[in-house]
Amino acid sequence: MNIHEYQAKALLRQYGAPVSDGRVVLRAEEAKTAAGELDGPLWVVKAQIHAGGRGKGHFKEADAGDKGGVRLAKSVEEAEAETKKMLGRTLVTHQTGPAGKQVNRVYIEDGSGISRELYLALLVDRGTSRISFVCSTEGGMDIEEVAARSPEKILSFAVDPATGYQAFHGRRIAFALGLEGKQVKECVNLMGILYKAFVEKDMEMLEINPLIVTDEGSLKVLDAKLGFDGNAIYRNPDIAALRDETEEDPKELAASKHDLNYIALDGEIGCMVNGAGLAMATMDIIKLYGAEPANFLDVGGGATKEKVTEAFKIITSDPNVKGILVNIFGGIMRCDIIAEGVIAAVKEVGLKVPLVVRLEGTNVEKGKEIINSSGLAVIAADDLKDGAQKIVAAVRG
Repeated sequence: MNIHEYQAKALLRQYGAPVSDGRVVLRAEEAKTAAGELDGPLWVVKAQIHAGGRGKGHFKEADAGDKGGVRLAKSVEEAEAETKKMLGRTLVTHQTGPAGKQVNRVYIEDGSGISRELYLALLVDRGTSRISFVCSTEGGMDIEEVAARSPEKILSFAVDPATGYQAFHGRRIAFALGLEGKQVKECVNLMGILYKAFVEKDMEMLEINPLIVTDEGSLKVLDAKLGFDGNAIYRNPDIAALRDETEEDPKELAASKHDLNYIALDGEIGCMVNGAGLAMATMDIIKLYGAEPANFLDVGGGATKEKVTEAFKIITSDPNVKGILVNIFGGIMRCDIIAEGVIAAVKEVGLKVPLVVRLEGTNVEKGKEIINSSGLAVIAADDLKDGAQKIVAAVRG
């Protein structure tokens, strides 16, 4: 689960991290009042969407201007004007794709004098099963670009969970970033704050880009992006309350409400599979035969008829889907339950695209009988290869 920048900064402020004062604005008429509550004399107006690259992005609408989603204002009136240009309009960045995201919130905060821009992140290293720090002197840039061009400028190391964060971790980061004097002590303190927040709130990723050295020589969190482990949200109801459903794909949101593992993709063949590994293999073989999957969908090992029905509805709600492949290997999951769910869904929402079904495993004969006697135009497949070839041929032919 992701949250907005203003929410991330509020959370980090609670832990004692140095962040600028700011106000979130939902309506344009609130902008002047919000800006007036800040000190100035420089204000920063930031579009709030769940995507990076806002400053380098552009708005689809011509009257929104061409300054991107992060703008400077030298008066409260100018802050109000820039807010009006953003709210309700569509911001396109390299992370949103060409469709962009609508800006429903704008964050106005005090401007900061910047002496240096640095990069810092904490993340879960899947290779070591530990929390890792990543830092670089090249702040304000995409870390992938820095890694490709100047990998020697990136320091990354894991923290032993037996000891947790220690002061020497912070000093190591400070020295790598070229900090000196009081900045070293500030760095040691800030890293401890961030590590504590990361652990206590079950984060998956904490990125500060940039972490700045101000004109006064102090460290400040200028931007913050936080991601949380969805499986641990129940332990942090305060984080769950920050969820902005308008930022999520409607299909993925509907899937989460029915406990389905669904990720929308850009292809034309919808997939309904049980088991993450089989789902990955199904997507791979679709690509092997020249098509692209429209989604990753794992209905799980204990799916009910109702859950399968909802999964089918979600797939068919995608206008890009030109065909559907159902690939079930019944272990705990019974093939007849899948068949009943598919039939119920087709009868409820209709079937306007080719449907190929491959069933194998527990109660497979009963499942095939249910489908064959349904009277629906379902294409049967003998195995995964056969199923992939048939759905690609049906879509392309």
